[in-house]
Amino acid sequence: MANFFIRRPIFAWVLAIILMMAGALAIMQLPVAQYPTIAPPAVSISATYPGADAQTVQDTVTQVIEQNMNGIDNLMYMSSTSDSAGSVTITLTFQSGTDPDIAQVQVQNKLQLATPLLPQEVQQQGISVEKSSSSFLMVAGFVSDNPNTTQDDISDYVASNIKDSISRLNGVGDVQLFGAQYAMRIWLDANLLNKYQLTPVDVINQLKVQNDQIAAGQLGGTPALPGQQLNASIIAQTRLKDPQEFGKVTLRVNADGSVVHLKDVARIELGGENYNVVARINGKPASGLGIKLATGANALDTATAIKAKLVELQPFFPQGMKVVYPYDTTPFVKISIHEVVKTLFEAIILVFLVMYLFLQNIRATLIPTIAVPVVLLGTFAILSAFGYSINTLTMFGMVLAIGLLVDDAIVVVENVERVMMEDNLSPREATEKSMSQIQGALVGIAMVLSAVFIPMAFFGGSTGAIYRQFSITIVSAMALSVLVALILTPALCATLLKPVSAEHHKKKSGFFGWFNARFDHSVNHYTNSVSGIVRNTGRYLIIYLLIVVGMAVLFLRLPTSFLPEEDQGVFLTMIQLPSGATQERTQKVLDQVTHYYLNNEKVNVESVFTVNGFSFSGQGQNSGMAFVSLKPWEDRSGEENSVEAVIARATRAFSQIRDGLVFPFNMPAIVELGTATGFDFELIDQGGLGHDALTKARNQLLGMVAKHPDLLVRVRPNGLEDTPQFKLDVDQEKAQALGVSLSDINETISAALGGYYVNDFIDRGRVKKVYVQADAQFRMLPEDINNLYVRSANGEMVPFSTFSSARWIYGSPRLERYNGMPSMELLGEAAPGRSTGEAMALMENLASRLPNGIGYDWTGMSYQERLSGNQAPALYAISLIVVFLCLAALYESWSIPFSVMLVVPLAWLALCSQRHCAV
Repeated sequence: MANFFIRRPIFAWVLAIILMMAGALAIMQLPVAQYPTIAPPAVSISATYPGADAQTVQDTVTQVIEQNMNGIDNLMYMSSTSDSAGSVTITLTFQSGTDPDIAQVQVQNKLQLATPLLPQEVQQQGISVEKSSSSFLMVAGFVSDNPNTTQDDISDYVASNIKDSISRLNGVGDVQLFGAQYAMRIWLDANLLNKYQLTPVDVINQLKVQNDQIAAGQLGGTPALPGQQLNASIIAQTRLKDPQEFGKVTLRVNADGSVVHLKDVARIELGGENYNVVARINGKPASGLGIKLATGANALDTATAIKAKLVELQPFFPQGMKVVYPYDTTPFVKISIHEVVKTLFEAIILVFLVMYLFLQNIRATLIPTIAVPVVLLGTFAILSAFGYSINTLTMFGMVLAIGLLVDDAIVVVENVERVMMEDNLSPREATEKSMSQIQGALVGIAMVLSAVFIPMAFFGGSTGAIYRQFSITIVSAMALSVLVALILTPALCATLLKPVSAEHHKKKSGFFGWFNARFDHSVNHYTNSVSGIVRNTGRYLIIYLLIVVGMAVLFLRLPTSFLPEEDQGVFLTMIQLPSGATQERTQKVLDQVTHYYLNNEKVNVESVFTVNGFSFSGQGQNSGMAFVSLKPWEDRSGEENSVEAVIARATRAFSQIRDGLVFPFNMPAIVELGTATGFDFELIDQGGLGHDALTKARNQLLGMVAKHPDLLVRVRPNGLEDTPQFKLDVDQEKAQALGVSLSDINETISAALGGYYVNDFIDRGRVKKVYVQADAQFRMLPEDINNLYVRSANGEMVPFSTFSSARWIYGSPRLERYNGMPSMELLGEAAPGRSTGEAMALMENLASRLPNGIGYDWTGMSYQERLSGNQAPALYAISLIVVFLCLAALYESWSIPFSVMLVVPLAWLALCSQRHCAV
């Protein structure tokens, strides 16, 4: 094949140019990401049961859906949370390689079977099924310079005019609003209701009737009478539009002709749909959108599209409102890719200089250099064909491959020069003779090198996703390198090289003359050393065996981890107050956190976005989250300004806060695999022991963990502690004896205390909700329930106290389940200098001491780390076996490959001796 292209150099150039053009086109189309799609596909189900507590949500919604999720293909594990805000989220995680669209369809089909079994209120709110990751890609914050603009104003504008536009963008999986849009809030006055002998149910019924859209039909509609000349739509009753119209809703007409309107018994206003979340940016009222990435989507492309859309919408923002990005994971992706690309170009330059140093001929150096862009661009074309992306793994693969790919071209050039010198042939004749000698060797070298990496492409899971793109990149580059060495390089040698004599290097003077002399001296010294080793084989074999033993000892003691932590320019801080703490108390702690970051860490911190009422551990008045954005890396150089140092100082400072627990923590290397670094541990009630027994086992485990501060730090529950709950017991027999409808009792409780969603109204062209709820002063104390009345069948007003009793209990505001069983999630980190692998091993050991019926499992990134740890030994073994077999085939010998393989322990020793190394 080489002779064909030696005679047709233009043909060889044409093929090379076509390959480079294909690669250039591929670069423009390839997505850019920090890592390939490593996280397994996940589908989340979200539903809401207004006014329900966590236990009610779990019993009536979560378990009903979970029990219908059996038989889904490739399902790896399933987790769920149910909270006292009435929200339920079920996340189904699938094996890597599963088509997320097919997974979503299967989940939706199973959900259709469960939907009719759910409470009517849940069905009315709607159930969503989304493909998305569990963590945020970015948070877009909205703040106003206008002091008269409230958080409700900002949130309503964001919900009405921005959220939907962002949700429709390609790559966006889910969008969470930190705030709420406006709703028509009807705040009932319990005293006035009692005065007029009315109940919340009366209000709800009249709103349903009088705030309704009627389809009245047409005049002259078909079929019409012959000769009909008129056709017109009939507009009858429409929905109400503002508080004034709602205030005129008629509740009752008395016998004397007087009318009781809604405004007579309630305060009506345009308020928030809910008041669960309070957002601040650097202490100023704000709203925000937490944007999650769709499964399989490209992070950089999605973030770019989001920012472009917000720039497009910004001219329409209310005066003074602006958008900021207090949490954005994409700048780190960009700088990571930039650094790898810079390393790639540096490697190309270094390779050129090294080749010129040894070849000492600009023409001979130019030939392998030309092979570099041809092979690299061609590799990009192959990556595009495989559907891969430009990421740190593929780019590092190319950096590693540069030295290998020029090696083939150097072999060709040096052998051609040798033939020209020894046989005194022309460049073309020398090239033809040279290629007849080394074609087989080039192919054999490529096969052996490829054999090291090809087995990596066959591993599954997230580990396989990491290894696969790396190995395919190197193997592709190696294959193209051999093709270029057989097609283009011989053609270049035949046309560019000039005849050289045997005295070519000896005639050099100056720097090259000095270098050649030094190099020859080094070669002679090395040759003599090898001769000495050969004469004393036994002694050096003993030394080698000692090295192997040392390598084995170091390897066994080497810590393990899935991926190292990195300074991504952002981190999170979770705030947890005691059970029963109010939103006001939580806000005070969040203000302390904000003040610390903006003052004590002002050199490093750019902005702080706090969310009161939300955290990854659950929603509630006693929880909060701070998204901390650091200044650019170039503005905070030095170890003391790294994210680890900032977190360490913040941890010490926040330990002095007595009102609650404050945990700053770094982001994981791959945000799709979780929300925090370290490990993710699930404690599971496999024996049906109950919530109290599971809580006791969790506390027992945390007590054992506290005895190992040298290995385990920041171990905490990723949930909410049990809180006081006021349980209302209704005597159904007594209620029925009094002629009170149970449905009226339930509606009254929901309307007065929980907020009852009645129907909708139109506000500035957008459909919004109508809520009925008792005003704040009528639902603050247990005694307020006694002021609620229900109308009996004979029209009498019956107080709640006649058929109900109440008592205080403890219950969880957030219940978790894992694979259909009650669970509690624990997050933690390895102590400085220790690895997550060591921490996970200790957690397993401690968990094994818990009572029977309490099991455990890993989830998120820890699940993948455990899986990768099981696969890695097989991966290394297969690679070594395949390399050995290729060498045996190449040398037609079983013994020679052993001598080649003896270098492997030395390489492992160099790896294990590194200070920050882990496997």
